[in-house]
Amino acid sequence: MQTNLTLPLLCAIPLAPLVGSIITGFFGTALFGNRLGRVGAQSIAIMGVIIAFALSCQVFFYVQAGDYFNGDIYTWMQLGELNLSIGFLIDSLTATMMVVVTFVSLMVHIYTIGYMQGEAGYNRFFSYISLFTFAMLMLVMSNNLLQLFFGWEAVGVVSYLLIGFYYERQTAVFANMKAFLVNRVGDFGFILGIGLILAYTGSMDYNSIFAQNTVLAAQTLPGTSWNLMTVICICLFIGAMGKSAQFPLHVWLPDSMEGPTPISALIHAATMVTAGIFMVSRMSPLFELSTTALSFILIIGSITALFMGFLGIVQNDIKRVVAYSTLSQLGFMTIALGVSAYPVAIFHLMTHAFFKALLFLAAGSVIMGMHHEQDMRKMGGLWKYMPITSLMMLIGSLSLIGTPFFSGFYSKDSIIEAVAASHISGSGFAYFAVMVSVFVTALYSFRLYFYVFHGKERFHQASNHANQTEHHADQHHDADVHHGLASDELPHESPWVVTIPLILLAIPSVIIGFYAIEPMLFSDFFGDSMFIDLSQHPVMAELASEFHGPIAMAIHALTSTVTALVVLGVLTAAIGYLWIPSLPDKISRGIAPLKKLLDHKYYLDELNQWVFAKGSLWLGQGLWHRGDQQLIDGLLVNGSAHLVGRLAGVMRQLQSGYLYHYAFAMILGLAVLLAWVLYAYLPYVR
Repeated sequence: MQTNLTLPLLCAIPLAPLVGSIITGFFGTALFGNRLGRVGAQSIAIMGVIIAFALSCQVFFYVQAGDYFNGDIYTWMQLGELNLSIGFLIDSLTATMMVVVTFVSLMVHIYTIGYMQGEAGYNRFFSYISLFTFAMLMLVMSNNLLQLFFGWEAVGVVSYLLIGFYYERQTAVFANMKAFLVNRVGDFGFILGIGLILAYTGSMDYNSIFAQNTVLAAQTLPGTSWNLMTVICICLFIGAMGKSAQFPLHVWLPDSMEGPTPISALIHAATMVTAGIFMVSRMSPLFELSTTALSFILIIGSITALFMGFLGIVQNDIKRVVAYSTLSQLGFMTIALGVSAYPVAIFHLMTHAFFKALLFLAAGSVIMGMHHEQDMRKMGGLWKYMPITSLMMLIGSLSLIGTPFFSGFYSKDSIIEAVAASHISGSGFAYFAVMVSVFVTALYSFRLYFYVFHGKERFHQASNHANQTEHHADQHHDADVHHGLASDELPHESPWVVTIPLILLAIPSVIIGFYAIEPMLFSDFFGDSMFIDLSQHPVMAELASEFHGPIAMAIHALTSTVTALVVLGVLTAAIGYLWIPSLPDKISRGIAPLKKLLDHKYYLDELNQWVFAKGSLWLGQGLWHRGDQQLIDGLLVNGSAHLVGRLAGVMRQLQSGYLYHYAFAMILGLAVLLAWVLYAYLPYVR
């Protein structure tokens, strides 16, 4: 069949940001003498992403017109009958992800011009974020597990570089190493799942694997009574737990705030953390055949959505509040996967990408206006000084909490309805988790908004003036401290190169849900991109039967329990952070043990540090001292050498050089030989 999706068109999409990254990385840095300069480097990097975004939009329209592509570009390796290829699968799921990834990436690239101005690693940063875009595109465009795993690991490596961008700061080095190691735990499970698929299907191509899904579901893991499909799906999801920051492999994501704000938006909005959600949706023909795996996914997502939201309430760093919001929303997406509502998960992924990128970039605008201060307790009343940023933050927050008619409302409410309609094991706890999370999300979102933009101005309090003596001498982002405003300074609105991306992200944060819910959830938008066994998991069919249009859905929600919880959360935030500011401290003192538990993030960092990190160190040192030094070097290597040396010393005493010594040895040997002969044959002689 003739198709407009040609190989040159498809190859140009990931290669454009890759070429921009290579040129910027080599010729825009000290590696080759920084021949491009800042303007040249940013222009080349941004142009690469513009090309990728424009071509992704073109591909999206082709796919909506009925075009489809699934083919290999070239064979990387041939091992017997196993063909390891690089290829593309372009369908509605892929096209949607391509547009979202490239659009958010483009906004981040433009925003970076203003936010990173004056940074020593300016060109290097552009090279990194362009490379990140390439890696994510390779992941979502893949038609086989090999290429998926390449993109999976590539985004992990580049995120390591971005989180540790301020490599001279110890906290940044610790954060990027933490992210890298925690993701290796998840990736170990992921590669086990891929290995099992390869072992039992003999292929890494999606279509070939999916064609054998019923065969896999009928088998058990050798030597056990475990269903093979369940083991495969849980292993794959463990990989998603690391990449998409699900409990307990979520601990890396809040610490990744050590990187510059633009990468917080890029990693935590539309790219790295959503890779796990995309992967499970792509592998839905496998997950649909294991109810146990789906229940496992549902429980993990529910725990993440609920308990990570609680942590957002006690954070004082503006970026960390948004980071814990990301964790909670990723839990919502995972819950949708667990109840087989894969289109709803991708729908929320899309809306979340826009409003969460908006929130992160608005937070970065606040940080710029406050001269790189991130502590919300040192802000307040900023709406007078930063009206555009204040409005953008409000729009993002309203979408996040699920305000009717905003984009986040349509995707979040669809998840809640899907959970309510599900009868899979764990759906009762999941419904409780999402309902409580609705209130918690509204509380911490408007706690941030009221704390930062309204109430008393706290940025000129005496406690804020420490460490500001050298304030005016350094206009760069300091790698060690956040300065804050000096006594003669006021907050200021960010330049247009920062506010324009905010406005462009605010538009889909408001309207995309209204226009996209019906085609994405209740039509044949995704086609064969996802598989749902409606006889076993009829959630999507039940949602379709209750849907009467986006306007009716929003109007009906105005009288629902969900909207009541949203309003209650906003009112609670207003009471505590606008009308009675002393109330939160009183409550904190009244629930001091719980507050301490939340402040320590359920002590999971301490658990990882003391049990796993120090346990690994203790085990490694034990293996080194006892295994390597004492057993291998001491006993096997040096011990055998010492034994040979001692034997040689004894033998040396026998080599005296005197003839009578040798004659005596011969006579002694002859006597021993005769004694042995007599002992052996004397009974026969008798």
